[in-house]
Amino acid sequence: MRCRARAAVILLAWSHLVACNSDIPEVAVAEVPSLGFMLTVTRTATHPFLARYNLSMKATAADGCSATSELFPDTGGVSRRNVYAGGTGRLYVIGQYDVRVFDKDRCSVELREFRSLEDRLDYLGTFDLDRERRWKFVPATARPEQPFEKL
Repeated sequence: MRCRARAAVILLAWSHLVACNSDIPEVAVAEVPSLGFMLTVTRTATHPFLARYNLSMKATAADGCSATSELFPDTGGVSRRNVYAGGTGRLYVIGQYDVRVFDKDRCSVELREFRSLEDRLDYLGTFDLDRERRWKFVPATARPEQPFEKL
């Protein structure tokens, strides 16, 4: 009887360890050579069991210009970020609650309102979890656009 109780305790403890989120940053990179951009979005767990993450981005242009920004945190299943190319050297990173725009001419990242988006943006792909639950960039050729619902 004691062996079964010990085995149950060990199994329970092990299952909790497997379910833990690691605070090791998960880095995903999107390279867009045709537009001269490289975009990195890093996701870091902030809670050992709940799906809560801090997200940050770094955009780099081919000319060496680089800018970073913190993104709206994922407080439960909203890590996905869609990436779009806009006119005149702009890259848009759009989440459920925020929009960041990298302007390579000014070498900066700005927070924008949804209503101030350009009319025609070209969908490049999304930062999201793949089928194996790994954080990565999924290009538009591999997954069609999944727009965010308006709140």
